[in-house]
Amino acid sequence: MAQQRARAVTQRGLAELAGVSVATVSRVLGSPPDQRHRWAAPETVRTILALAEDHGYTRNPHAASLRTARSNLVGVMVPRLQDFVLATIYEGIEEAAMENGINTYVMNSLDDTALQRTRTRAMIDRRVDGLIFGDAHLDDTFLDELREQGVPLVLTSRRREGHVSVTCDDYLGGRLVAEHLLELGRTDVVVLAGLEFASTAYDRTRGLIDRLAEAGVEVPENHLIYRGFDTAAGRQAMGEILEAGIRPNAVFATNDFAAIGALGVLQDHGFSVPNDVALIGYNDTPLAESVGIPMTTIRSKMHLMGREALLTLLALIAGKEVSSQKLEPELIVRASSAVSVRGTR
Repeated sequence: MAQQRARAVTQRGLAELAGVSVATVSRVLGSPPDQRHRWAAPETVRTILALAEDHGYTRNPHAASLRTARSNLVGVMVPRLQDFVLATIYEGIEEAAMENGINTYVMNSLDDTALQRTRTRAMIDRRVDGLIFGDAHLDDTFLDELREQGVPLVLTSRRREGHVSVTCDDYLGGRLVAEHLLELGRTDVVVLAGLEFASTAYDRTRGLIDRLAEAGVEVPENHLIYRGFDTAAGRQAMGEILEAGIRPNAVFATNDFAAIGALGVLQDHGFSVPNDVALIGYNDTPLAESVGIPMTTIRSKMHLMGREALLTLLALIAGKEVSSQKLEPELIVRASSAVSVRGTR
């Protein structure tokens, strides 16, 4: 009687035994020894290799060629594509993608981490070659999980520790705002900081606070207010500040749209900008220059940010060494902070 042939173990079987994704197993086994650490933690790599040896795994060249075939499709996740900043970043991504024969597939997460997970899985199911995230959260581990699973990804707009990112140097941007306020003598400042889980909010605020502290100026805790980045959030935050009886001589909003919302509230309450309150935004969107009182702001290179994020991802997919980039911000001074009142509130 013929002996029954033992069924060969597959990558899926190894993945189940190792408790990792099939993609991680595929990338670890398909990489040169000195590159395996890029796809998983050292202990995970050792586990996968040991299981493969114990179960007599042999790589199927035909199947491997199918798995390594590129889709030339990149997934892009943003909070809201209607947001001008993210839309401009995406234009840069798409422009660089077209130049390199890549198609893009964009989805909105609405800054909801559960939705981010669901929609990311949907993009992975479409066999994207890699992912660009514009909605990273400082307090969520999902991106870490994707990295452990061997998914090539690059962050843009926002950073997260341990991931390759292309962002504005937002900490420096906050420092530039502080230096401008110090020159004006407007240091009784309120910060409309944005969303606490966004690195943009944290870094811009921290840059301002640190630079003022170096000059001996402390920003009180109740002068920091975290809401959103849009106009409605700016109105809400500025309203809460004034209702609390706080009367600053400067307002820094970490987004132009929040600054525009704050401007309306200040004017509604009879404050003159810039005579009573200097107002500064961030990103230098077109509306900042065209609003009733042209707004001082920090210019971030949004379009370039998107281009560099796409090119960095393509380099990562190709197995090249990549590193994070911080694009230099620029202070753009306009009428909203044009009057110096050194020594006054």
